[in-house]
Amino acid sequence: MCEQNELVTASLVADDSRLDFLPFHFGTRHMLRGEAMVYGWMRLLCKAYDGGYWNFYTLSNGGFYMAPDFKGPMRLEVDGNGFRGNVSADAAGVIVTLFALCYLAEELYGTDGADAVVENYHRLREFVDGHREARAIFRAID
Repeated sequence: MCEQNELVTASLVADDSRLDFLPFHFGTRHMLRGEAMVYGWMRLLCKAYDGGYWNFYTLSNGGFYMAPDFKGPMRLEVDGNGFRGNVSADAAGVIVTLFALCYLAEELYGTDGADAVVENYHRLREFVDGHREARAIFRAID
């Protein structure tokens, strides 16, 4: 994790490194489940989402997220907390990755893999602090 007040930055994963991204961040045992959860949360929260290419990002604090390669705003609706709003595809990706990590941590509770998932959740939340859409992201996940 980064020192307090240090801005966490994101870097787009290069095409030649994409195959290593999911196993590295979710672990080989949970990469398929983790990936499916991210896409599933996008389908659940964004009624207009119908698939497409996703960008992978690594964070300067060791975290990560996935975001659809989509131009323009995405309408998200979170029934559990009443959030309704338009956000960028990048912010939408952060939101659904946070939801996926949270629920994957619940699934893995009590196993060796749970701690790594929880750590990645907190690393991504650190990134949100400096995100230009932090307010909307926090409202969506609250």
